[in-house]
Amino acid sequence: MSDRILSHPPIPPVTDGEHRPLWSVMIPTYNCAKYLRETLLSVLAQDPGAEVMQIEVIDDCSTDNPAAVVEEVGRDRVVFYQQKENVGHIRNFETCLVRSRGKLIHLLHGDDCVRDGFYRKMQQAFETRADIGAAFCRHIFMDEEGHWQSISELEQKESGILSNWLERLALEQRIMTPSIVVRRDAYEKLGGFDSRLICSEDWEMWVRIAAHYPIWYEVEPLAAYRMHFNSNTGRHIRTGEDMKYTRLAIEIFKDYLPENIANKISSQARETYAISSLEMAYSMLIKPDLVATFAQIREALQFSCSLRVILQMARILIQAVIYWMKRIIAREVVLS
Repeated sequence: MSDRILSHPPIPPVTDGEHRPLWSVMIPTYNCAKYLRETLLSVLAQDPGAEVMQIEVIDDCSTDNPAAVVEEVGRDRVVFYQQKENVGHIRNFETCLVRSRGKLIHLLHGDDCVRDGFYRKMQQAFETRADIGAAFCRHIFMDEEGHWQSISELEQKESGILSNWLERLALEQRIMTPSIVVRRDAYEKLGGFDSRLICSEDWEMWVRIAAHYPIWYEVEPLAAYRMHFNSNTGRHIRTGEDMKYTRLAIEIFKDYLPENIANKISSQARETYAISSLEMAYSMLIKPDLVATFAQIREALQFSCSLRVILQMARILIQAVIYWMKRIIAREVVLS
């Protein structure tokens, strides 16, 4: 049996005779109770009722009492399920998928949220094109306090099926988890999130789905992704593991690409993330966090040593020197 099959946990079909709502909104949580109220309220504001939408919070043994938030906000409408022990976010995602009963699954992290119209627009997409495996919308990046920072790039001018999406997505992660809805039978066919990854598991999954199905894009920004250092990705930036697993994801889904473009796309993706890692190194340097800085530089060179990457490294080092010289001069002026 291949590593790929072993690493993609099976998602069994729903048992015959069970009630099948259209929606399963599955909310994985781990120590994010302070954001969970906003997440739940954003879903409940669009709730079509229990016959149409399953809503569950799947908690990975948090220590900040998410059950109290669910009881207060969700009352009898939201089911709370807690793992018996901490299993890690990939296994927690798997639990979400296995417990889901709806035809459409929305995985919504307990620190993210959706905007009014999300479920209506996503439903319209699947009704318009029954052959799609997933639909996603433009998304908003917000900070820890929920303030908008930026909006994702516009992939095309009108909502509809994306062209050449597999190749475009394999070059760079362009989908944040709260913005995408996946047909349950797509997970049943392709399996769950890859257990070899602790970062970039979402990117690998979206590329896997795009390799087998058309994907719908909604131009309106209807989901918000929260950026903070306590998130899964944020926790791994300091060690460089975020980029280590990004590199592994690129290697994994290289096999999903047509042979005639696989090497080219993989090489371009590695170069893109080498640059991204260097930019993160610079932001860590001016914090200053030297451990994170050198971890990100190390990972950048593991991705690629192309001329573009070397030139970018030189430019960032020059910027860093200028930045610190200005800081030193300013400090001397103040002291004098």
